[in-house]
Amino acid sequence: MIAMETSSTTQIVESLTRAIVEHRLHPGTKLAEQKLADHFGVSRTLVRQALFQLSQNRLIRLEPARGAFVAAPSVEEAKQVFAVRRMIEAEMTRAFVRQVTPGKIKALRDHVAQEKLAVTHKDVAGRTELLADFHVRMAELMGNQVLAEMLRELLSRCALITLMYQSTSAAEHSNEEHADIVKALAAKDEETAVRLMNEHLQHVEKGLTFDRQLPTNDLSLALT
Repeated sequence: MIAMETSSTTQIVESLTRAIVEHRLHPGTKLAEQKLADHFGVSRTLVRQALFQLSQNRLIRLEPARGAFVAAPSVEEAKQVFAVRRMIEAEMTRAFVRQVTPGKIKALRDHVAQEKLAVTHKDVAGRTELLADFHVRMAELMGNQVLAEMLRELLSRCALITLMYQSTSAAEHSNEEHADIVKALAAKDEETAVRLMNEHLQHVEKGLTFDRQLPTNDLSLALT
């Protein structure tokens, strides 16, 4: 019974995380416990457990007497998230160059090819997930699961930030920059790879417009 409850909670967490990361659930959306319980066919207790986990990951905020809402990162938080990413990913890139192998490069090239396909086919959800996963994939290929988990959390928060503040889609440009980073990694050119990674993250941040009107969304539509 406990295993089933854990599985149900995990399913709710994963479904809501995916909906947030793929921009189907927008910042500020109210996550009604009963509506979620009905949707997933579980008790409100399991829903509360899932919402608590998501609040720990900063993807939602819990407000006393009001309920749960998809988090809406402030401008300052958005800038801090990108600052942390630049610090972490610069060192990750250096470390990756030092342990690069043909197999790891092939895995990254395959990933970049999937990104390009999603961009070409205008698969918004697919390209959003793939473009973010490129960075996590680097950590996974290094065998560093702690780093991969940290990046997943940061990138989930970045998905909210880009939804709130990104002025135009820069998916195609990001895909091209990922391809350039892989070329530098394959050449074992550490300085170029680090420079390209930093420039890439700076370009994404510069593409954010911090005075735009924030979007809203409906829970039922997001989870269908």
